[in-house]
Amino acid sequence: MSRGPEADGPGPGDTAGQSPDNTAGQGPDNAAGHAAGRRGAGEWASPVPPAGTPEVQVLIPSYGREDALAVTLAGLAAQDGPSFGVIISDQTEPGPTWEQPSAAAMVRVLRAQGRPVRLEHHLPRRGMAEQRDFLLGLAEAPLVLFLDNDVWLEPGMLARLTAALREAGCGFVGSAVQGLSYLDDVRPDEQRPFELWDGPVQPERIRRSDEAFVRWTLHNAANLAHIAARLRIPSGSPRLYRVAWVGGCVLFDRQALLDCGGFAFWKDLPAAHAGEDVVAQLRVMERYGGAGLIPSGAVHLEAPTTVTDRSTEASEVMLDP
Repeated sequence: MSRGPEADGPGPGDTAGQSPDNTAGQGPDNAAGHAAGRRGAGEWASPVPPAGTPEVQVLIPSYGREDALAVTLAGLAAQDGPSFGVIISDQTEPGPTWEQPSAAAMVRVLRAQGRPVRLEHHLPRRGMAEQRDFLLGLAEAPLVLFLDNDVWLEPGMLARLTAALREAGCGFVGSAVQGLSYLDDVRPDEQRPFELWDGPVQPERIRRSDEAFVRWTLHNAANLAHIAARLRIPSGSPRLYRVAWVGGCVLFDRQALLDCGGFAFWKDLPAAHAGEDVVAQLRVMERYGGAGLIPSGAVHLEAPTTVTDRSTEASEVMLDP
């Protein structure tokens, strides 16, 4: 466990205060012109008042990619409501990525805004499922957003995800990451499985061998951006659609995730694995339902993957056929 990047800032486990507002960011703005919970520049040097548990905790598993992490944190700093905090579990050696200047600066910004940031240098590396399990064990908020460390969120995205999950009452809502270098690469065949939820989100049992699993192609390249443009779905009126699973940016009802075992299955996997997020989502979807949000305001920074050994696909090992 390691302190944060500034000697005088809160250390791990400290909850630098924020407004206890638990709205989805649509309530009255404060005197600084920002939604409740986000302090403007005029307040950054003022003492941060104590606060309770936020509505959302953003859980970031991190390894390497210090520049990408800084961009990810900058995206969070541009979010208004709901009230949220950030927990980063970094496994970079010898020192965590948040010690690099750009990432350290964004941690300071979030804390100055009144967003609690907890920093954990979590070693040894035992695989992504264990990393996610560790983060989930630290969370206390009713909603948790698993956000990869190479994803930028459009302003307002956290509020839209939260509102969508609250309204749908399902287990998770994801915002699939888009690679904007593919905006000129239109893929009609991969977009064909797209289907909006017409009515309440319902539980679905999906396995890799099922026809519905082909929905994974919806999240390739910039497919969702093309679908949103074709259907003229504006950011201000997002819709839910059917998914197989969502990578990179998924908001869970924390209790629903825990009810389905969370990521405790890491003990049954070798450290070299992939697809742990698929396992958790398919289990939650089967019991509580899950959906994707379109338009997706999550942008993939298109950095090289840090999960290079994918010899074990977790969903093939952990899920019944």
